[in-house]
Amino acid sequence: MKDMKKQKIPLPVPIGSAGASPFASLYDSRMRWPIRRARLQVVVREAFQAKVGLPLEEALMTLWEQGLPGGRAVERQGLPRRVVERRLGDALIVHVDPRKLIRSTDWRGFPYRQRPSSSAFIWDGDWDQWRGDLRYGSRYRFISDIDDHRDDLRRTERFRSLYQWLEVGRPWSSHHQGVLLDSEERILAYLRVYLSFLDDMTERGFDTTQGKDDLGVAITREGRMLKINRGLHRLAMAQRIGLPSVPVRVKAVHRQWWQRVSEGESGEAALERIKMALVHCSPEGEPGARDPATTPEDFDWPVPRLPTSLSREEEE
Repeated sequence: MKDMKKQKIPLPVPIGSAGASPFASLYDSRMRWPIRRARLQVVVREAFQAKVGLPLEEALMTLWEQGLPGGRAVERQGLPRRVVERRLGDALIVHVDPRKLIRSTDWRGFPYRQRPSSSAFIWDGDWDQWRGDLRYGSRYRFISDIDDHRDDLRRTERFRSLYQWLEVGRPWSSHHQGVLLDSEERILAYLRVYLSFLDDMTERGFDTTQGKDDLGVAITREGRMLKINRGLHRLAMAQRIGLPSVPVRVKAVHRQWWQRVSEGESGEAALERIKMALVHCSPEGEPGARDPATTPEDFDWPVPRLPTSLSREEEE
C-alpha cells in the first residue's frame, strides 16, 4: 500500500466522557471531517431533545401521572423512556452476575416495523422470544481471542480480518473514535487498547465511569433480563474475567410484565410497584421460542480472575 503522510494529533475527547481517549495515539488527521460531522449530528440531536423532545415528553408524562385525558393513550404508546428514567433514577440499576447474563435480544429475522421504539419504556410484541447467546457472540469471541493470544495478536481473528481490509486498500476506520487502521502497527495498537481495557478491569474491577453507555437490559414478559445493545464489550470482559457482579440499567420492560406488576395503577403508584419488582428480576438463561440460531449446550467459562482490589479486601 502506498504510504501517506500522517499528522498525529490528540484525539478529541468523546462527548460525555472524562479524560483523553485511549485511542488518541491512533488518531489520523484524515478523520477530522468525519469526526466533526459525527459530533455535529450528536450536538443537533441533543439540542433538539433538550429544547423540544424532553419538554414534550414531560408534558405527556404529566398527563399519565395525573390521570388526565389522554394519559392512558400515553401508556399505550409505551411511556417516554427518558422521563421514566428521570423518575426512577438509580432504582433502574440492578447488580447481576455477568456470567448469568448470557441471553440478549436478537433482531435477525425480526420484522423491522415490529421492533419496539428505543424512546419507549414499555415494549410490545414478541421481541423477547428472539434471543441470542452472548457466550458465542462476536464480542465475547473477540475478547477471549485477544486474551488467549496476548503475546502475539497477529494470531487473532480480528487481526486477520482487519489486515485483509488493509490488503485490499480499504483500511478499517471509525469516525466516532477518529481511528484509521492503515498499517499493521496501527492494527496491533488498536487491539492492545482493548487488551488494556481487559487488564485494567482485571486489576481494578468494573468501573462504571468507563464507557459512555450503561450496560442496558430489557425485562421480558416473564420478568427476566435480556441484554440489549451497548456496553457489550465491557460485559464480555466482565464475563471473561469472572467478576462476581456488574451493574446493569433497565431500559425497557415488556408490556405483559408491566401490566402484571402495575395491576392497573398509573402514575406514582405504578412506578413504585415497578421499582419494587425490579429488584427481583434476574437474567434469562434459557433460549427463546423463536431464536434465529441455536448454540451448543455445553460451555465452560475460564477460571475466574479476582480483581486485585477485591483480593486485597478479602485478605484484610
